[in-house]
Parts: sequence; C-alpha cells; structure tokens
Amino acid sequence: MSTLFKKILFIFITLGLSFQVLAEGKKLYTENEFLDAFGAKSKEKVLQVLGEPARKEMSVKPTNASSVIGRPSVDKSNPNKRVNIEMWYYNNLVKSDDKNVWKQTELTIMNGKVNNIGFFNSR
Repeated sequence: MSTLFKKILFIFITLGLSFQVLAEGKKLYTENEFLDAFGAKSKEKVLQVLGEPARKEMSVKPTNASSVIGRPSVDKSNPNKRVNIEMWYYNNLVKSDDKNVWKQTELTIMNGKVNNIGFFNSR
C-alpha cells in the first residue's frame, strides 16, 4: 500500500511541477508594470522579452493627408524623412484587475521605439 501511495504522490508532484513551468512561460503584467517595462523602449527589447506579437500592422499615410487635416503634414526642414509606424498586438498579457485580463494590448512603434500603449477588450 505504501508503494502505491508513493507512486501516486510522485505523479502528482511531477504534474504540479510541469504545470508550474508551463504557467511561468507567459507572465501577466499589471497595467503600470507593463507601462514601466515597455514604454519608450526599443522594439528589439520588446521582442526579446515578449517575443513575436500575435499580429502586426503597418501605418500608411494617405496621399491627400495634408488637405484633409488642413495643414502641411511634411516636415519642411527634411521633406524626405520617412516615419515608420507599426502597431503590434499581443493577446491576454495585461491584467485590468485581480480577476480580469485585457484581451488585447496594442504597442504603437514609431521609428523603432514604443510610442503609445493601449489596452482593449473589444476590437
């Protein structure tokens, strides 16, 4: 009887440790922890810590943007300067409170640095 008990105990301990290792693979951040950890950081740092995002999008400036907003949208001192803007989306990464997690976190990256961070539930 004690041998059977030891085997069952061993199985439960092994399963418990394996689930703990799997759970540690993806860290959940509070909103402030996430903002402090990734605000104004390089996209290389974000990739190093969070890995590849679930989805990426590129921002495209419309050809008539200057006429729509009513002011020039080109930097007159450097008109050929290109601004690269990417939006990276991560899922279920940031806690909104003790019980709930934001469904999506958006990082807006401008010229290689995180410029804006948003948390969303409906998209």
